[in-house]
Amino acid sequence: QVRLIESGGGLVQAGGSLRLSCAASGRTFGMTVMGWFRQAPGKERSFVASIGWSGSTTLYGDSVKGRFAISRDNAKNTVYLQMNSLKPEDTAVYYCAARSACFAFAGTTRSTSDYAYWGQGTQVTVSS
Repeated sequence: QVRLIESGGGLVQAGGSLRLSCAASGRTFGMTVMGWFRQAPGKERSFVASIGWSGSTTLYGDSVKGRFAISRDNAKNTVYLQMNSLKPEDTAVYYCAARSACFAFAGTTRSTSDYAYWGQGTQVTVSS
């Protein structure tokens, strides 16, 4: 079982930056593909970014490519999402997600169904 706790959300003006953190429990974090997703009111949950178990591979959604950066610190069991040049359309609840360690070598993925564990989310609001 993996427990995920997100932090770092808040209110920011357009053009600003935020860094989200996701602290994970469990001894298999270092072998776990991690992801960030977001869900705006009235919309489906959408893919933001994913990172492989070693941190050497990353994948981004088209709408955040070049503005957001995902990273991880396996020694701290934590994954980060650095968000720069924020836009009002980035406003959403951001969720951290983890694949089962059984799929460590399957790599990064955009699909919500590939992630077995989810955090409760952190609100990000970008004002214009």
